[in-house]
Amino acid sequence: MGISRLLNHLLLTFLLLCPGISLAQVEDSQAQQMLTALGESSFAEKIKAVNQIAGSGDERARGWLEAFASNKLAYIESTGQFVIVLKNRGRNWTVENALTGENLGEISRRDIDTLRVNNALRNELASILSVIDLKSPDEDNRLSAARALKGSVDGTLAERLPELIEAEESKPVQAALTEALAIYKVKEQGDIAAVAMLSGSLNSEARAALQQAMRSDDTALVAAATRAMASIEQKLKLNSAVETLYFGLSLGSVLVLAAIGLAITFGVMGVINMAHGELIMLGAYTTWGMQQLLPGQPGLALILSIPAGFLVSALAGIAIERSVIQHLKGRPLETLLATFGVSLILQQLVRTLISPLNRTVITPDWMSGSLMINEALSLTLNRLYVIGFALVVFAGLMLIMRKTRLGLEVRAVTQNRAMARSMGIKATRVDILTFALGSGVAGLAGVALSQITNVGPNLGQSYIIDSFMVVVFGGVGNLWGTLLAGMALGTLNQLLEPWAGAVLAKIMVLVFIILFIQKRPRGLFPQKGRAAEG
Repeated sequence: MGISRLLNHLLLTFLLLCPGISLAQVEDSQAQQMLTALGESSFAEKIKAVNQIAGSGDERARGWLEAFASNKLAYIESTGQFVIVLKNRGRNWTVENALTGENLGEISRRDIDTLRVNNALRNELASILSVIDLKSPDEDNRLSAARALKGSVDGTLAERLPELIEAEESKPVQAALTEALAIYKVKEQGDIAAVAMLSGSLNSEARAALQQAMRSDDTALVAAATRAMASIEQKLKLNSAVETLYFGLSLGSVLVLAAIGLAITFGVMGVINMAHGELIMLGAYTTWGMQQLLPGQPGLALILSIPAGFLVSALAGIAIERSVIQHLKGRPLETLLATFGVSLILQQLVRTLISPLNRTVITPDWMSGSLMINEALSLTLNRLYVIGFALVVFAGLMLIMRKTRLGLEVRAVTQNRAMARSMGIKATRVDILTFALGSGVAGLAGVALSQITNVGPNLGQSYIIDSFMVVVFGGVGNLWGTLLAGMALGTLNQLLEPWAGAVLAKIMVLVFIILFIQKRPRGLFPQKGRAAEG
């Protein structure tokens, strides 16, 4: 074991000292011999073969070692040909030629023998691969390799890293390598100067090194590590606050999307539409349905779901308005009961026609993952897109309300229906179009929600009460009030949840709104006009 470590360290030293390893290809016969040596049963022989491959300068070396580390390097027993396994599910495995990269299609798993690697060898491979990447011409590869070294630097690497840091042109890579070296010095040498370099670092290995230093017998080292940890804790709290704010804004954007259509219909028609949540649900199911029509293309399906979700929910809204609501105008309690019945019908209809079980909507690749701000803060992309989508929908509604004839008529009917009628505005037509617009926006909310939660018959019920709270808090019929109220309540709920729990947090938010309405019955931005004042 000691000899293999020595060989490994010698290779790492060689790689670090090389100003640049030219990428070429060794002869196939030599490559075959090196790969064959990886199948040796002796750990020392395997290490020797790994070192030989890493030091060969072959442009294929990294791929071979990566495949070996993940148990995907194999050979065909009948021919001795080395292959890399691309897909290893089922009886037949998809493979490619390890030397040429040619896709060989599917081969029975019984005809393939995989080269196995143990945990000790896998750790050695990780170190070697990281050093190979440090010599990569691609800055992103070097940065990833430098970050991977944090907490894994040994004595040999520590001796050579200063030269590599000095030669490195990229500042981020330099900083990562410097931090990796400082972590080693704190853990292994108790270097006080290195402790100062870790002050403010958000890396978990850096914090572990400082916590180890805080348990030292050296009082000066303990004091320095304590100060550094205090600085880190402060930054962690700040990042945690930013993350909470981000989740609050994302929740708020969902509430805005869910409530903004309700705000329009409630403001114009005075209708308490308890089926609004089911209109949101229809938009979500439209997204799921589009993905069934376009399998394998979740991104295109999602884009097409935006107009489709709007149209489906808008048509459903017109049907509800014409069949139920127009007969109950001026009777809000009866409207509430009637639309509650409609919501139950829509839920049962979905359960019967589709399924009572939740459906999963695939998130496109460009919405997956997260945006890494630093090592303690990352923003999920799907929520970032939802926030942007909510703002775009809000801006579109504002343009409709401010720059179109429909918007002018809606505002006129909202402020004084009788006066609007006397001026020639067809209030019934405005009611239909307004309800269709509000319902369509609810469908857009469903499209957005499909990307952050499962789609099911009860989806809308989770947001209907919150939507009414947003509308009442912001001011009935006021779009700016809805935006501000949605973002505020979403953030407040997210701030309360960690220490109060989800249920108690909602109760506290409800109590807050009740107390607020006692002081301002018409909300943050009360509607203006004679009808509003009456």
